[in-house]
This record gives sequence, structure tokens and C-alpha cells, in this order.
Amino acid sequence: MFLEQTIHRNKQLVQTCFQLHQKYKIRPDTYVVDLDQLLENAKQMLDVSRNNNIDLYFMLKQLGRNPYIAKELVRIGYKGAVVVDFKEAAVLMQHNIPICNVGHLVQMPRCMVQELVNYGCEYFTVFSIEKAKEINEAAENAGIIQKVLLKVVGPQEMIYSGQTAGFYVESLEEVIKELKKLDNIKVSGVTSFPSFLFDEKEEKIIPTPNLSTLMKACSILESKGIQVENVNAPSATCSYSLEQMKSYRVNSAEPGHGLTGTTPMHANGECVEKPAVCYVSEISHNFKGKAYCYGGGHYRRSHVANAIVGKNLENSQRYQVIPPTDESIDYYFGLDREANVSDTVIMSFRFQIFVTRSDVVLVKGIHKGNAEIVGIYNSLGDEIHE
Repeated sequence: MFLEQTIHRNKQLVQTCFQLHQKYKIRPDTYVVDLDQLLENAKQMLDVSRNNNIDLYFMLKQLGRNPYIAKELVRIGYKGAVVVDFKEAAVLMQHNIPICNVGHLVQMPRCMVQELVNYGCEYFTVFSIEKAKEINEAAENAGIIQKVLLKVVGPQEMIYSGQTAGFYVESLEEVIKELKKLDNIKVSGVTSFPSFLFDEKEEKIIPTPNLSTLMKACSILESKGIQVENVNAPSATCSYSLEQMKSYRVNSAEPGHGLTGTTPMHANGECVEKPAVCYVSEISHNFKGKAYCYGGGHYRRSHVANAIVGKNLENSQRYQVIPPTDESIDYYFGLDREANVSDTVIMSFRFQIFVTRSDVVLVKGIHKGNAEIVGIYNSLGDEIHE
């Protein structure tokens, strides 16, 4: 999906991937992250967000909950993280990373609510009265008032399978009435996902119906005397969509794939952010006229199409990728014809590393000609010492 753009806009990364694999510095089934380019992308978005008075909470599940990257983003000025689930929250707390929004898609289990309140998470996203009561009790124990965001949905809401949840906007008045009975939480805003998405026909990122729901929810909250300080509008956050957000009441956004230049819009357009990640594998064997390389990093929505194979970029050959079917384990990726066993394979596609078995290798100095591995991690954010 991103292979052409990566070769075109970040050739040094691709060349480095070949070199690291050929020198046995990395194993197959590895995502290589160009740390310098990622941070340059992050700085570009930070500048745009500051010009538009939008806070950025970085999302790192797609990069394997990586604590090294999290610390670097905080260092350059990011306020903190949004965590997609409670396991990601645990990893970031272990590394003392500020958490700005928790419960974003997955509510926090009761056993962790007190710990997260004590930790100082700025906002809890809630979409049930029961969870709000748990947070209220924990905040009372901690002697604080905990700010919460309400996840809201409308009649034409776009919700991905596996993420179904939210307060219906038509029921917000009753919800607010119940939440006002809780003395240790403060309703401070609203959120909905996805609020922006790439439209293939228009070839740009546009608002979804969810954003209209957010605007309606703001009006309802304010009619009930609630000051809305945060309108959180995640998905497809990058410099382009941040410029769009200034036309709405958006106060916070959550860059994830924008950090690595891999939103769908980045696949074909000359966006501000440049691709910063490649997937590296190795030819394992040939069978019935096709080559097979090691898998482990496939994601069902990867849109993987092509790979380059060889010992270096200059002499590499292009192959079509035959991904495993969704019901199968991705032990291998197929390629459309035979190749030399043990040759390097480079791909660049849509990834969600935290649902894979892959390694994550962080490299700096690529664009200065002195590439250096600064960390090797598993897909869940644990450092691998090798």
C-alpha cells in the first residue's frame, strides 16, 4: 500500500532495511522504524496543532505500544498519550508516560480504575453510567474531581465492528441528569470515533457523520449548564486533517498513523508527513512456482500488494504479494513467483503492530549516513535484549 511512496519519499529507509537484514542485524518479521523521520512528522503536526489550539494525544498501539517513542514524543512537546485499552495503559504507566485520555475505545476494567485515577490520567472516556460510578468512587477515594469525556453516537453513526458502544445523543439529557448525581466526576467534553476518514473518491480526509453528532452533543451539554472544554475528534489525524479541525470546535486529536506517514491519504498523496516504517522479511522457500517469505506481521486491513526482493534496493525485483486468508495464521506471505532463498523482502503496508508477533526495531541516523539501532522491542512494548 505504501511501498511506492516509501521508495519515492524515504529511499534511505528502504536501503537501510536491506543493509540491516543482510548484515544479520535484524530478523525477518521485523518492522523497522525511521525514528528521525517519525519525530520530524510529529514536529510538523505539533506546529499545526499549536497554530489551531488543538492538543495532541499520541496513539502508539499501531507501533506496538512503544515506550521509547512515547518518551521521545513527550520530549519534543507532546502533552501525553491516549491509550486504546487497559493493557496499553499498563505499559505506559510502567514507563511513567503521561496519559491524557484513557478508555478511548476500551473501558478500563474495575480492577484498574483506582490505579489509573491515582496515576493522574487527565480524562477518562466513558460510555456507561456504571463505569462512571466506578470512576466516581475511585476519585472520591483519591480526594479529587476526575474529568470525563462522553463517547456519543448518533442515528447514522459509523462504528467499527468490535467497538460498538456509546451514549446515544438522544438520551444525553437523561445521562447528564444521572451523572450530575456523582460528586467526584466532572463531565468535560465529548468524543466519537472515527470523526475523520479518508474518502477514496475525493482523495482527501473528510469529516464523518460522527463529527456532526459531536457538535450536537456539545449543544445539549451546554444547554444543561456543562462547560465543554474538550471536543475530541480522533482518526486520520495528520497535518491535513488538523487544518480541517479549526473549522469545528475540536480541542484535541490523536495522531497515530500520522506519526509514521501511513494514513490512507499518505498512500498516494504528497502529504507533509513522510513514510517512516518498513516491514522486513526473508525468503524461506519456493513451492509450486511461488516464493514464500516469513510472516507474523500481517493485519487483515493491511492492503498489502507488493514487495521488493533482493540483496539491495538497486538490484531488487518487484513481486506481487499473496497475503494469507483472514481465517488463516500468517506463517508466510506468498509471492507471485520464485525467488532466491534467504534474500531480503521489503514491504510497506497498513499495520497494527500490537496485534502481531513482530519485532520492532528503532533506527536513528538514517538520513545522516550513520544508521544506528537504538532499541529492539516486541509487539507489546517490551524491550528485547540481543
